[in-house]
Amino acid sequence: MTASRGRTRRPTGRPPLTEERKSEIRLEIARAAVDLFVTQGVAATTGEQIGAAVGVSARTVWRYFPSKESCVRPLFSAGIDLIADCLRRWRPGQPLEELFDQELAVDDRLLAGPDRATVGALVRLTRTEPGLRAIWLQTYDEAEPAFAQALAERAGLPADDLRPTIQAATLNAALRAAVEHYAWHTADARPDRSTAQTELVATLRLALGVAAEGVV
Repeated sequence: MTASRGRTRRPTGRPPLTEERKSEIRLEIARAAVDLFVTQGVAATTGEQIGAAVGVSARTVWRYFPSKESCVRPLFSAGIDLIADCLRRWRPGQPLEELFDQELAVDDRLLAGPDRATVGALVRLTRTEPGLRAIWLQTYDEAEPAFAQALAERAGLPADDLRPTIQAATLNAALRAAVEHYAWHTADARPDRSTAQTELVATLRLALGVAAEGVV
């Protein structure tokens, strides 16, 4: 019997990434992609450049995202996840915009992206970049069923009931219109981070209040 026989073999190589670290990498890639898209355009940006800005290889970028345009998706979806959580906690008679304020105070997902003015520039690019526009619209399309389910649970209705489905579509459209309104109305302004953040939150808050008027 050799000396090595019977010994427990130690694992080699790097330990697997945790889900939390994977989410962090996705967000880092998203931020880098946004900065490059805004400063030099989508067509001129490569996976290699996005990876280099984060300190990873292009192969790693493609492991997390199927295309360079899809790299921005975590920034588009962050606020939508927060709204879905708000709807699940929304009590009858409670102003939705006030609940949004409370959730935002303890959850920074909406503010986890780059400078809000940069996000505005990114949303403006969706008007001229079909690939980004597709990701933008797909994000909202996928959010609508989550909104509908949350509203159905709130009202004690079946998941396939038409009423929460229509209400979700209304809220979804209002949110998208609000972000696009913010993006286009800040096109010529150069607000600092704090001002831009305040303006975006105020715009979303107004949209939620208006859309929620028809939801009891």
